[in-house]
Amino acid sequence: MTERSYVEVNDLRRVFDVSKPWLNRVLEGGEKQYLKAVDGVSFNIAKGETFALVGESGSGKSTVARMVVGLLPPTSGEVIIDGISMSSRAALAERQRLRRRIQMIFQDPYASLNPRWQVDQIVAEPIRAFGLIDGEKDIAGRVGELLSFVGLHPADGKKYPHEFSGGQRQRIAIARALASNAEFIVCDEPTSALDVSVQAQILNLMRDLQDRLGLTYLFISHNLAVVRHMASRIGVMYLGRIVEISNGRELFSRPKHPYTRMLLDAVPDVGMTGRQRIPVSGEIPNPISPPSGCTFNPRCPFANERCVAEVPPLLGGVACHAIHEGRLGIDAAA
Repeated sequence: MTERSYVEVNDLRRVFDVSKPWLNRVLEGGEKQYLKAVDGVSFNIAKGETFALVGESGSGKSTVARMVVGLLPPTSGEVIIDGISMSSRAALAERQRLRRRIQMIFQDPYASLNPRWQVDQIVAEPIRAFGLIDGEKDIAGRVGELLSFVGLHPADGKKYPHEFSGGQRQRIAIARALASNAEFIVCDEPTSALDVSVQAQILNLMRDLQDRLGLTYLFISHNLAVVRHMASRIGVMYLGRIVEISNGRELFSRPKHPYTRMLLDAVPDVGMTGRQRIPVSGEIPNPISPPSGCTFNPRCPFANERCVAEVPPLLGGVACHAIHEGRLGIDAAA
């Protein structure tokens, strides 16, 4: 990782025990079962940058997001933010100060907002929890300022979440994330529950806030069109691993991994370029019993015996034996 990295994720792994209860295993003769949700993920994010993780449902993106913000402890690996480790090895006081600077925006804005609280209470909660401002009048002024930041009126603070549309609720969630003076925000599918026109408004708002406040984003999405608009660098995940990592422009113009190409081929060709497309086939395998070797090999038209037997390392930004061996060329995507 570079010295300038604001966020460093090193060999992150998360294994879940999904076994049946002990008595069931004894009576039925079953064994313990484990699910590798994340298997050796590493990346870094520079300050002020947007790094995106993309992939189909079940690829492990949201699990990575929850480990990065500390909602879920990793089985192994480490997350370092601004030089401070999120693990228990770091001093407690340091980690507490760091947590104020980290916030998360969730997929469902209504589920993430307390329906019994007025909006001004919701937005003011981080301010009170971290003791950032003294005095109710000053807190109310800051809440009004935050609501204005996200395109709402300060008077909206007296309303309840159910009185707003989905896009407006997500604006409230963004205002709450900014209330603690956050510097790093993890966005877990923040627009997937919204209409397309509203998605564009929220994405533009997030980019404006990033430019104004110098925010750093980890952006989780399955929508490549959204990622293209938001991210400067992109990591493509498949079944718990990053299979390709690249800057946004290069990934869309010269995709390397067959899975990345498959995802791009699924995006509607509004320009009608006439480029030959390979339709998306198959589904992500059962993560409890994943395929051996490269886990993408059952769906890959370029797989050979080595792909079935050996896990490809991430070399040159891509984890693919066909690329490493020169069997698969890298052509412009047009």
